[in-house]
Amino acid sequence: MFKFLKRGKLFASILLVILLAACQPKAPSTNTSSSGKPNSGEKTLTVWHIETGESEVALKNAAKRFEEKHPGVTVKLVRYENDPYKTKLSVAMGGGNPPDVFHSWGGGWLKNFVDAGQVMDITNKIDKDNYLEAAISPATYDGKIYGVPVGMDIVPVWYNREIFEKYNLKEPKTYDEFLEIIKTLKSKGIIPLALANKTKWPGSFYMMYLAERIGGKDLFNEAFGRTGRGFDDEAYVQAARKIQELVKMGAFPEGVNGLNYDTGQSRQLLYTGKAAMTIDGSWFLGTIRKEMPEFEEKLGFFMFPIIEGGKGTNKDIVGGVSPVYSVSEKSPNKDLAVELIKEFASKETAQEMANKAGVISAVKGVKYEDGYIKKINSVLENAEFMQTYYDQTLPTEVATEHLDTTQALFGLSITPEEAVKRVEQKAKEVIEKK
Repeated sequence: MFKFLKRGKLFASILLVILLAACQPKAPSTNTSSSGKPNSGEKTLTVWHIETGESEVALKNAAKRFEEKHPGVTVKLVRYENDPYKTKLSVAMGGGNPPDVFHSWGGGWLKNFVDAGQVMDITNKIDKDNYLEAAISPATYDGKIYGVPVGMDIVPVWYNREIFEKYNLKEPKTYDEFLEIIKTLKSKGIIPLALANKTKWPGSFYMMYLAERIGGKDLFNEAFGRTGRGFDDEAYVQAARKIQELVKMGAFPEGVNGLNYDTGQSRQLLYTGKAAMTIDGSWFLGTIRKEMPEFEEKLGFFMFPIIEGGKGTNKDIVGGVSPVYSVSEKSPNKDLAVELIKEFASKETAQEMANKAGVISAVKGVKYEDGYIKKINSVLENAEFMQTYYDQTLPTEVATEHLDTTQALFGLSITPEEAVKRVEQKAKEVIEKK
């Protein structure tokens, strides 16, 4: 009897506490919208991205517009650095806990998730005619669309015009002229080419350009499609040799494979005048405008020079599509997520990114107000061929082998012949089995 009464009093006490708590005013939600203000929305869309500077501002503005159009919905933007992002997303996808919307570059990287059934088919949800064909094709597989593109990039050689003028250097047309510039800069105590290759992909630009300039625009497609020359073709051997020749000339900073691109170690060499050139994407302009806007006055660019006797031309460019926004198949709010990526890839967003962040638009109808962007866009318009990034086009296993061996070339820890042999072997194992 005593135990029963004791439990009865305890139950009554608990009930009283619950009733009192229910009468108290509720605390504001800890969810925050893209504006950073409290939002008591019933639904939250999480977006993972890698945008920085003015591109990130444009993304935030698009999220704000979406929230205004969809009361009660919160857009949570989560930014990662480039390489940690790739790992983070792969783990989230594999673990069945992905964001509603995520950034990609299309190509083989996105296709891995598509093949695994982890990306929503949006073919009938968007109007593909709003986008340039060259931009939406990397997110299209077997006729189905799995992402919307916002921007496109080209990869030129950026240089400090002040340094070039000081030593009477001219933009090179041929690779031999390029080597002479490197020798001159080295003799003046200036690092010819700033490169931070810890994350491996920045060094990949050299392999892509050198191989294309030597072997021509069909080289990669033949190797990737297994229709002719392979990744062990003589053109790749020669490209690998030229990378190591540049290393031995002292064209790059000491410890190049230990320098981190994401933390700006290569850019700081340019900003401080310690280095004269770098090979980087057109997003570099937007980064400069955020980090060191005064450096833009010194900035010039030229396309990677031709190699005499090679099959490539200076109208063949390395480039890609980024960002591409896709919806996770496991998103509990897929229809809302589709509307969100349409806002991200709207003309309004693309216009802002073009004129403030230096992004070449993947969306039709954008007018360029920025003189610098007009110049970059003219290169794209006059290009006769675009070589998409190897690491985003190739299947992951082959891309990893390419990045690993290219980094090893810069470290002089592998021979050119061994490097290309390893990539070709991995292509046989992975691509030919599909």
